[in-house]
Amino acid sequence: MSAAYWTVAGLLALFYLYAGGLKAVRSRERLRPLMAWVDGIPMPAVRALGAVELLGALGLVLPRLTGVAPWTAVAAAIGFVVLQVGAIRVHLRMGDRQVALNGTLLLMAAAAAWLAAVS
Repeated sequence: MSAAYWTVAGLLALFYLYAGGLKAVRSRERLRPLMAWVDGIPMPAVRALGAVELLGALGLVLPRLTGVAPWTAVAAAIGFVVLQVGAIRVHLRMGDRQVALNGTLLLMAAAAAWLAAVS
């Protein structure tokens, strides 16, 4: 199970490091081509979301890697499940029906939470 966890969690962490990093540093204009929803959200909230994604990515990897409080990896994965449920709601509320990526991330986060809990 450990190899499966590292595969799923590693892919999630890479995605959220990239996406969170973009949200943390890019301007609204530079985010808009990738994330049209930023027009409906205040930039401080976008920045905070980026910070949460960066911290969550670290939470998937560092506790399991160091052996310090490994249960926090489960909490980080569950946090990403909640994040994607919210993201899907935002997309649908804004009339954007392209939520396949969000659904995939939700399923991967759920799998990471389960794998972290059982291994």
